[in-house]
Formats: sequence, structure tokens, C-alpha cells
Amino acid sequence: MPEIQAQPTTPTDQPAAAASRVVAVVNQKGGVGKTTTAINLAAGLALEGVPTLLIDCDPQGNATAGLGVARSEDRLSVYDVISGASLAGAIQKTGVDNLSIVPGSKNMIGANLELVGAERREFRLRDALATVRSEFRFIVLDCPPALDLLTLNALVAADGLLVPMQAEYFALEGITELMQTLDRVAQGFNPSLALEGVLLTMFDDRTNLSQQVAANLKQFFGDKLYATTIPRNVRLAEAPSHGKPVQIYDPKSRGAEAYTALALELLQRSGVPSPKKARKSEPAKSVSNGSTGAATEKKSPKFWPYNK
Repeated sequence: MPEIQAQPTTPTDQPAAAASRVVAVVNQKGGVGKTTTAINLAAGLALEGVPTLLIDCDPQGNATAGLGVARSEDRLSVYDVISGASLAGAIQKTGVDNLSIVPGSKNMIGANLELVGAERREFRLRDALATVRSEFRFIVLDCPPALDLLTLNALVAADGLLVPMQAEYFALEGITELMQTLDRVAQGFNPSLALEGVLLTMFDDRTNLSQQVAANLKQFFGDKLYATTIPRNVRLAEAPSHGKPVQIYDPKSRGAEAYTALALELLQRSGVPSPKKARKSEPAKSVSNGSTGAATEKKSPKFWPYNK
């Protein structure tokens, strides 16, 4: 990871007004369901009626493909944004209502070298996000599985870190290093950065190891460990090949139900009501009587003979 040196915080370095929350999905260990979580959490929030933006910070561009957005070097991507292009011009619509994306690009591989001597290199993404934060209630950053300059930009831009991890021993070792990085970034660049939560993925509650790791994490992180767990589910693995989040691909699957529950849990923790739930809870409008204005009483069905 690039050397982190403390810099004085200026007024322009402060987060924008609390019109939105930026959540970085990050883990330096690969294969933990990070991109799957970024795609389906963002889709889950959007399907609840919350305007959401997904930013694909990974040069592999898997989050971009997973939402059915074709890879193209002719359009603006995260690489162009951190190179100085307008973030608003890079935003693409997706097939999910209320969900937009800033695509990833393989050009981002060279960004780590190109930005080495750049001014405010760690704040490029943060400065760009300030121009669109008022348009989205949640902004989800899908980070690459490495602690490089791209990930550092995401950490500096984020309000909170969501850490997906598997219930296994080596995952416990890796998260300790990530927490140390969080502290260093908070001290040097982003004092408001905090742990949003830890999410157990590919979870199998039938195994003793999974139960033990979950208990250890609960003891260490307390309420920062999400109550929602993501099970192993074949539909989660199939959905990206169809360019759809799992909630669209198979809304009745266990994976879809789990990520919907995660989105609702995040909304509850953030104090943001779900527009979808609010609509469902609205009482049905009664049919009024034209002469008295009173609601019409429900009539019992008539049976033969009808004239009685």
C-alpha cells in the first residue's frame, strides 16, 4: 500500500453535508464475495426505493459487467474521474430503477503509477464525489482486493467500511491488518472514517467452524457484526453471467432474500426509512358514500333466492 503520511485537513477535505452516505466494500483478501456484496447491496437499496450509485473501483470491472453494463474504453470510467474528468458525465443508468453506476476500466491498473506524483492524489475520488453526493442517498464503492492507491482513494472518500469475510481462520487474521489500515487512514486523511460493519459471506451455519468464527467476531465487533449473513447460494454465482443482481435474476432465492435483508439492516442502522416499506404500510383508501361522506360498509355476498 502507498505510504500514508498525515496531511493537514482543510475545509475542502471535509465530507459533504449529510445528504448521502458513502460505503466502501473492502477487504484486501480476494474471493470473499466483495463484488457480489457491492452489486447486490446496491441493488437491494435501490429496489427499496433509495437512490443509489455504485462505483466500480476495481480494474477488473466485475461490478460493471455484473449489472449488465458492457465494457467499453470509449466511455468515461473511474479512471477518467480520478484523472480529472467530471463524475456526473461518467454516471451510467442500469436496468434497476434508482440504481446508477460509474463503470470500472482496465486503465485503472496504471493509475497507481500515474498518480504517484499528482497533487492531492489521495483525495481525487473524494473531491469528485462531492459534486454528486446530493443526488444519491447511498454511494457504494467496490474496491479492488489490494491496499493500493485506488483503495486508498476509496477509503479517503468513504464514510464507512463494510467488510465482507468468510467464516474461516485466515479471514480473522486479514481483518486485523485491515483495521490497522483504517486507523492509519483516519489519522492521516479522513478523521470521520469508521467501520460500517462486518458481513459474513458464504456462511454455512451447519459447521462448527462457522459458528465459532461468528461467535469470535460477535465478541470482538459487537453490534458492528451484521445480524444478516449471506449463505452459499448457486443463484448468487449465476446472476452476474446474466448481467443482473440476484434480486432480479431470482428474487425468491436464498441469496436474494439475504441481500434484501442486508439492505434493510443498513437502512435501519443509518436511520433511513425504506420508501417501499412505507408504501406497503399505507392504509388502503376507503370508498366514501356520496351523500354522507362515510366509508361504505363491506356488504356480505347474496345467495339464492336473491330477492330476500
